[in-house]
Amino acid sequence: MKIAGLQKTTLLDFPGKVACTIFIEGCHLRCPFCHNGDLVLPGQDPSSIPLEEVLSFLTKRKGLLDGVCVTGGEPLMHPEVLTLLKQIKEKGYAVKLDTNGFFPDRLREAVEGGLVDMVAMDVKNCLSKYPETTGIPGISTAPVEQSVHFLKAGNIPFEFRTTVVKELHTKEDLVAVARWLSGEEPYFLQSFVDSGRVIREGLHPWEPEALKAVLKEVKAYLPNASLRGI
Repeated sequence: MKIAGLQKTTLLDFPGKVACTIFIEGCHLRCPFCHNGDLVLPGQDPSSIPLEEVLSFLTKRKGLLDGVCVTGGEPLMHPEVLTLLKQIKEKGYAVKLDTNGFFPDRLREAVEGGLVDMVAMDVKNCLSKYPETTGIPGISTAPVEQSVHFLKAGNIPFEFRTTVVKELHTKEDLVAVARWLSGEEPYFLQSFVDSGRVIREGLHPWEPEALKAVLKEVKAYLPNASLRGI
């Protein structure tokens, strides 16, 4: 496991917390719109930060930061991330974990082991379009469905979120996602932003008015849905 980045302060990544964000290299997916493509694609060789340096930073910032967001890439593809989460918790921080849901057993282990305080799970698209949206032909959605079921059982505070891309998502797709997730949990439609490091060029966000219109239909199944990034 390689720590590829450290954002020392964020007011956005961990709701209600002054936090920092740790970026873990690597992901088994190739989502065309991934805004951290340099952490995902082989051969990119992003810079690496020693674990000792990160832990020292957390020690020094105690009392100034409330929480730590661990993101990627996909953190849970690395078994060692559970040790990292434990080390962060031992320093007294709240921990938020970002995941794509493809590692339900490790997600369960992290939650039931008290290693995280909140989970944000990316829901890529409706189930039938996961292969196209993740860039992995024939990929099984069974692990994702297990993670959704686990989170909806109320084990930990969480949110679902979908990054909306004009070339990958239709209104019907987003309504299908809402019908699948259906419930009271927080759900965010996030507007795609081209970071300049995306895996596939030529992708575009939806128009804000179009997102606002589809949100009304999504709310029929997810009343606590809202927009993010517009």
